[in-house]
Formats: sequence, C-alpha cells, structure tokens
Amino acid sequence: MTTRTSIILVLAGILLIGGLWSAIKTAPIENNNGTTSDQGGGLEQNIPGNDKLRIFSPLPNGVITSPVSLRGEARGNWYFEASFPIRLLDANGKELAVAVAQAQGEWMTEDFVPFNVNMSFPVPTTSTGTLVFQKDNPSGLPEHDDEFRMPVRFR
Repeated sequence: MTTRTSIILVLAGILLIGGLWSAIKTAPIENNNGTTSDQGGGLEQNIPGNDKLRIFSPLPNGVITSPVSLRGEARGNWYFEASFPIRLLDANGKELAVAVAQAQGEWMTEDFVPFNVNMSFPVPTTSTGTLVFQKDNPSGLPEHDDEFRMPVRFR
C-alpha cells in the first residue's frame, strides 16, 4: 500500500466518523416522558412572531406524561430573580400544575438564557391541554405582562 493510498483511507475514515458523529448529535430522540427532543440542543421551536422564547421540549402538540421535562431558552427579561412560572391547563382551562423555570445561566441579559424544570401533574380528564409560559412580572403592571401558550396532548 502506498503512502498516498494510506492518506486517502485515513481521510475517508475521518470524514466518515465526523459525519456519523454529526448525525448522532442532531438526531431526535424520544424522552422517557414520551416527548421528542434533540440531543445537541440545536432544535429550536422558533415560534412565528415570538422572539422571546425557544421551546426545545416538549414540542407543540407533543404527547406528555407526568412528570414532564420542560426545556428551552427565554430572553433574560422574562426572568425575575432567575425564574419565571409555567402553568399547565387542561382543555377546560383547569389549572393542573405550576412549575417555576430556573435560569441555567446569567439571566440579567437581553440574550437567550436556558431554562429547565420538571413538572408533575395529576392524570387529566381531557386529552389535550396548554402549557402557559408566563413572563415573571413582579411589578404587577399589566403593560409588563406577557405569556406564550403552547398546545400539548396527554397520554
């Protein structure tokens, strides 16, 4: 085997391994809660007209079970003291649970800050519901209120 052939084989092997690594890092996986997310954190739910939140898990209209892992990013101004509330409603508007999302980094910024929280909830009586991501508004002034509603399905 010549040196040139050896170099070509090594480069082909490196490219193959790099391609496989990239495919594995970006492939969707199913979580133990029945929702789908990606391993590498690159999947962003860019909600049209919403530049304040990126929801990674669960996905809109995704099937959830208790406890559900809520992951994403919110702009720093959605947080107060590094947290903001997330409510889960059933199809009738009945509140099933409230969880407090915690910033996973410096929240005093205008940039996106990752959050993560696990939410437990009782067995709902409806097949669908809504996750309500609420901007934390310690002032109580209505002009500072904001929320994003995302539909979910229950298993």
